[in-house]
Order: sequence, then structure tokens, then C-alpha cells
Amino acid sequence: MHQFKLPYHLIVDEGIFGRIPSVMEDVDAGIASKKTIIVTEENLKGIFENILKGIEESFTDSEMYLIQQASYDNAVSLAKYITMNDIKVVIGFGGGTVLDLAKFAAFVSKARLISLPTTLSNDSLASPVAVLGTEGKARKTFKCTIPDAILVDANIIMSAPTRQLLSGIGDTVSKYTALNDWKIAHVKGEDHVDDFAYMISKMAFNSICYNDQKELKSIDFIKRLTQALVMGGLAMEIAGTSRPSSGSEHLFCHALEENFAEYVNVPHGIAVAMGSYGACKFQNRNIAKITRIIKEYGIPVVPSDWKITEDIFIGAWQTASASRPDRYTILNETDLSAERLRKLYYEMEDVFANPN
Repeated sequence: MHQFKLPYHLIVDEGIFGRIPSVMEDVDAGIASKKTIIVTEENLKGIFENILKGIEESFTDSEMYLIQQASYDNAVSLAKYITMNDIKVVIGFGGGTVLDLAKFAAFVSKARLISLPTTLSNDSLASPVAVLGTEGKARKTFKCTIPDAILVDANIIMSAPTRQLLSGIGDTVSKYTALNDWKIAHVKGEDHVDDFAYMISKMAFNSICYNDQKELKSIDFIKRLTQALVMGGLAMEIAGTSRPSSGSEHLFCHALEENFAEYVNVPHGIAVAMGSYGACKFQNRNIAKITRIIKEYGIPVVPSDWKITEDIFIGAWQTASASRPDRYTILNETDLSAERLRKLYYEMEDVFANPN
């Protein structure tokens, strides 16, 4: 049976970043005096200078580590530095790239990991995988650990651009088609569905799908979205695979990133929400449900708005399966002809260009 771990703390509160040692004391006595490394980016250091300074001062033996690029080599270098310097606590402060690098480095070095997200744009804050750059523009998904604590400062999240929250919503919405792809693979004998992980991921989707609170910059919604993203991450940890959160819609996103990065740059959560519409059509599922959610939240999925041309759209879907050849999805058994995908492209242009 797959062994999994759960975070000790998940707290969403205003000003929580100023109380990290006291929050973690029940898990790790004397944590404030242990050697600590705070992993973040140069631009975030400038934006959140006072907050980072406060975190640094609350850990008496701490240092700042500014990442240049979320690559596998850099993650390994950081893990080596942590190990060689006997660092016990890793704090990841930032968005998905920072948190992924911090997660992998903490996993390799076996240090305690505290996740401090500055955005809620995807489930990196809790997922047991890290997406890191490898050769050229390619990125690869590596298994790692989930954080020991996930602390979300509502004030910081509310100050982030709305589009980042929409990306987080999109990442949650994509579970609708990801879960069905998992079932499809199971029926074909290509995978096994973990019922408990499936349920947790479905709960994450439902919490956003059937949410009456649409005021994104409110503490109530920040808490709901945080919980949804964390549930998605925990579902992956429980299942021992990214299946509960990643299906054909994610393969579409990977294909955009790997094959068309020089032409388009779509935030991960927006890209998978865009892919969910197509995946839902391929799966012959309730397209009205996905359409309603995307429109209610105003997730920007019109392909041309992201410089995705008809040819790029077709190419991304036709090369999607190749981005993860070991993952069986609806793409393995559906018509991906240029004619059908061209029709889908213009359907999305029409459906989502009209807000009503």
C-alpha cells in the first residue's frame, strides 16, 4: 500500500507570516533557533522586503537564498548546499516555481519544509511533485515531498493580481476532466483508481464549482480556494500519482509549454482550464457545466487572446499525448483531426468571447 504524509498545519489568516515560529513550535520545538534557509526570488525580495525581513529575523540562524531559475540542476545544487551546511528548515516564499524548487531541495536534503505561497495560481503549494526545467526549454515532473506546513497570508494573496487567482481556479476546474481521464484509463486497464484520492479531488472541484461566493478578493474565498488547491495536492499524495489532478487537459498545457513556448506564454491554470473545455468535449461530458464555471469566474480562455493561433491550437492537441506518453487519456481514443480541432478552436472563440 502506498505510504503518504499529510501537512501538520494548513492555516489561512491575515498576518500569519509574522507568527511562523510560534505556529510551528508544537511540531518542531525550538524551530526558531534552527538553521533555516528562506528560498525566494529577487523580484519578490523587493516587493515583500519588510515581510521577508520579519521572517528572517524571527529565525535567529537564517539566511536568504535567491533562485535564478527553477531548474533541476539548481534544485540539486540547493539540496547540496542545505545538506553540506546542516540546514534543518527550508522556507519556500513565492509562487509555483519557487515552491517547486524548495520542495524538491527539501525532499532530497530531508529538511523540514514550510510553504509560504504569495499566489494561489496552482496546486504547487501542496502537491507532492515539482516541475523543474531540464534541457533547453523542456520541463520534467519530479516526485518529492509535500510541505510540513502550508501557511497562507490572506493579505498577501488579496494583493496579488486577479489573474493569478483565476489561474488557481482554472487549475481546480481542470479536475473535472482529469478525474474522468483517470476512470477511462482504469476501464482500459491502463491505471488503477484510488477511490479515496478520487473523492478528495472531486471535493476540491465541487468546492469551486458550487461556490456562491464569487468575491475573489475576500478572506472567505481565499480560504476556499486554498483548501481546494491543497485538497488537490493531498489527493496526489494519497494516490502516489498526479492522476487526481492531471489528465488530457494538462497534456494540452504541457504541449503548449514544450512545443510552442516561443510563441505563447499562458499561465498554467489558464491553459489547463482552456484544455478542460476541449477534453470535456472529447469525453462527451456535460460541457454546460465547464462553460458555466469558466464564465461565472471570468477565466480568460479565449485562445487568440493568448496569441494561440488556429495552427498552434491544433498542434498542441495533436502533440499532447506525446508530452506524457505513459499517461492514458481520452486522447488515446478520440478523433484529433485538424478539421475537428479547427472547429473546436472557433467554437471556443465564439463561446467565451461572449460573456453572456
